[in-house]
Amino acid sequence: MTDTDITLTTVELDRTTTLSPGQIFRRRMFGHTGFLIGAGLILIIAVVAILAPVLAPHDPFAQSLADRMLPPVWSEGGRWDHILGTDQNGRDYLSRLIYGTRVSITIGIGAATVGLIIGVTLGVIAGYFGGWIDHGISFLLTAQLALPGLLLAMALVFIIGPSIWVVIGIVGVLHWTYYLVVTRAATQRFRSLDFVAAAVAAGASPRQIIWYEIMPNLMSSIIVIFTFELGIAILAESSLSFLGVGIQPPTPSWGLMIAEGKQAMFYRPWLVILPGICLFLLVIGANLMGDGLRDITSPEGRNE
Repeated sequence: MTDTDITLTTVELDRTTTLSPGQIFRRRMFGHTGFLIGAGLILIIAVVAILAPVLAPHDPFAQSLADRMLPPVWSEGGRWDHILGTDQNGRDYLSRLIYGTRVSITIGIGAATVGLIIGVTLGVIAGYFGGWIDHGISFLLTAQLALPGLLLAMALVFIIGPSIWVVIGIVGVLHWTYYLVVTRAATQRFRSLDFVAAAVAAGASPRQIIWYEIMPNLMSSIIVIFTFELGIAILAESSLSFLGVGIQPPTPSWGLMIAEGKQAMFYRPWLVILPGICLFLLVIGANLMGDGLRDITSPEGRNE
């Protein structure tokens, strides 16, 4: 075999072992333990939320004073018809936990989406146009960061009135700063690159450049931020419900269930521990998935 044949064989082997971008992404994704754990937790909780009417053994709103404060089945006095016991109103705790997933996921996704729309819009506009527009949006960002978020949310919910849609709107309006900071910096960087200059030379309008040139390059960062903001929004809703200005009874909310159980937490600890575990799993799942997506989509592939 000649040197030329060896060279050709090496080139052919390199071509066969070259992975496409999709294959590289899948290899990173399935090789990232944190992402798989987080995505698995989110998937399980989402399935529970979707199938809540099927999985819940009882009506989460049905009260029975004769069955008040039943302990879980593994404790003395527990019953199999109420596996996780009942609350102070005799409502089945497992059913309320299952239906509570719907409230947490709905508010988390809704609030994170509202923050995405506000933050990405302002960030891209500030990064692309610059000048006095950038200064004005930067001042708005500074003012938002200076405000006490939880206290402001409590005041707004108290003034407007508590409901699921009010909580979604207020939490979303108060959690857009991370989107703005990241998209503004990335848009400023993209604006000076050759593909944007080529689009400008071809006569593309600013709207076309933003939608067709800049936004596709921002999508991976936006998705990563969305997963982190999902967990933050869920914690914010739970905090508001715990303080009594979020989701109102009898709607099952994990934060509200913790607030209702805190008075009996020393002799009925499961009333606080069980919704706390559910809240922990949902938030840690969102954070692990977001951290994994950040590693997977990074150019250097930090998970490899």
